[in-house]
Amino acid sequence: MPLFAVHYTYSEATVPARDTHRPHHRTWLADRLAEGELLSSGPYPDGSGALLLFRATDAAALDELLAQDPFAQEKLIDDVRAVEWQPVLGAFAD
Repeated sequence: MPLFAVHYTYSEATVPARDTHRPHHRTWLADRLAEGELLSSGPYPDGSGALLLFRATDAAALDELLAQDPFAQEKLIDDVRAVEWQPVLGAFAD
């Protein structure tokens, strides 16, 4: 199943709401991890966004999944860039 690198971009304006909704967002992520859809995720240290690694059958399925993220539902993500990724070495390589 394809892997996707998903980059979320955040703005300073959404900090208070992200702080409020972060527990729900992380619960959603933990559920995706338990289901095997999420491989890893975490914010960038400068607060500008986050990187999430997902497995999905295709880009459309990934888009449907990402729409369920509480941060997306609360409109706290300024931009999403998702690209299919093919690791050849390391922990995520086949």
